[in-house]
Order: sequence, then structure tokens, then C-alpha cells
Amino acid sequence: MSKFIENAQDFSFQILLAIIIAIVGYVFVKFIISFFKKILHKTKIEQTSITFIISVSRVILYIFVIIAILSTLGINVNSIIAAVSAAALTAGLALQDTLSNIASGIIILVSKPFVAGDTIEIEGLKGRVVSIKIFTTTINTFDNRTITIPNSHLTKENLINCTKEEYRRLDLTYTVSYEDDIKKVKEVITSIIEDNSKILTDPQPTIYVGEHLDSGLQIGVMVWIDPNDYYPIYYYMQENVKIAFDKNGITIPYPHIMLLKNDK
Repeated sequence: MSKFIENAQDFSFQILLAIIIAIVGYVFVKFIISFFKKILHKTKIEQTSITFIISVSRVILYIFVIIAILSTLGINVNSIIAAVSAAALTAGLALQDTLSNIASGIIILVSKPFVAGDTIEIEGLKGRVVSIKIFTTTINTFDNRTITIPNSHLTKENLINCTKEEYRRLDLTYTVSYEDDIKKVKEVITSIIEDNSKILTDPQPTIYVGEHLDSGLQIGVMVWIDPNDYYPIYYYMQENVKIAFDKNGITIPYPHIMLLKNDK
């Protein structure tokens, strides 16, 4: 009986100590996470990344608290860790693609090749980034389609961020006849550019003579714009250049098909 009472007292003490560790551990984790949040919010890290980092940190800290509680209760923690490690290894082999997406999600959140709100292009897909999650990234195309892309695909393939920089250059080419006055062509295009306030003056637009083609002379145009104005400016230039060329008698060469009339 005395042995039983002694063991009961020891076990009660272990339970009490485990409860204390649990309470102290909970308060400690809350304090550390709160402190960590304040530090991260003072940095330039994106909110999506902060949320992910905080979630992972909280899980890791609680795992340490649980291990301390189990150790206090006299449970062999080493065997549990070994079993969990073996299970994790087995699960890892079965979930290689999923783990690859998680790793890629971490890379995207840390290195930030793009953030929510950017317009990206990858293998013919182009749209605005709606959200970056741990497994997938969601983009919304310009014709309002929602596309979900695995993160591992975004880190393996060549990706274009169309809006990361402050300015973007729009390159256009037009073909005019060899008989047209080059100076007049440049003046007409310049007037169209100057009529649109969204086309930047610094850096300055550039109009140049390009290739000498069989059908005519190629005129190149380079203007700098806000990345979000890319398509509006593109369509503006395409329409108004044609209208201005027609108005000023500037010829746009195109292939002609001549039909021979058979008198017989």
C-alpha cells in the first residue's frame, strides 16, 4: 500500500508538473508569437508570407511543448519521435507532389517573384494573381477565368511578371510604302502619341526606321507606359495610327491579288 501511495504521489506530481508545463508553454507560445508578429509587421514582408510564417512557427512551438509534457509524464519521447519520423518519411514518399508544392509555395512567399495583384504570364496563361496559397496560386485572366496553378509548376517554368517594374515598354511596328515621306510618317505618329496623356514622356517615346521589306518600309515605335495601361494603349495606337495614315494619305502596303479576265 505504501508503495502504491508513493507511486500515486509521484504520478500526481508528474501530472501537476505536466499541467504547469502546459499552461506555461501555452502562455510562452502566445507571447513568442505575438512578439514575432510585431517584428514581422515592421518588415517589408507581404501579409501572405507573415500569415504562413506565423502558422508554421506556432505549430513547431506547440510540438516542443507537447514533447516536454510527454517527457514529464515519463513517456519515452524518443520512440514516439522515431515512429513519427518513420510515418513522415512514408507519407513524404507518397506525397512527393504535394510536398513539392509546399516547398515551392514557401519559395514563392520568401523570394517573392510575384505578389498578389501582379500580372503574370506562364506558358500562354496570363492573368492577375488573386491569391498565393501553400499548395496553389490562383490567377484571374483578362476574360474573367479563374485558373489554379500548382506552386511547383510556377517555380519550375519560366515565368514573366508583367507588372513588377514601375514602367513597361510597348513595342509596335507599322509598314509604310517606300514612296511615303518618312518625316511625315514620324510626325503623324508623334502627334498620336502626344494626344494620349497616359503615354509617358520620360522615358521619351522612340520612332525609328526598321527593316527594308519587300512590300514597304518598317517603322518601329517604342513608348513607355504604366504596366496596367498596356492593352488600352496598344489598342489606342493600333486604331488611331490607321485613321491618321488614311487621313494623311500614308499607304500601308498589303498583298494584292490580280485576277486575269479571260476574253474567250
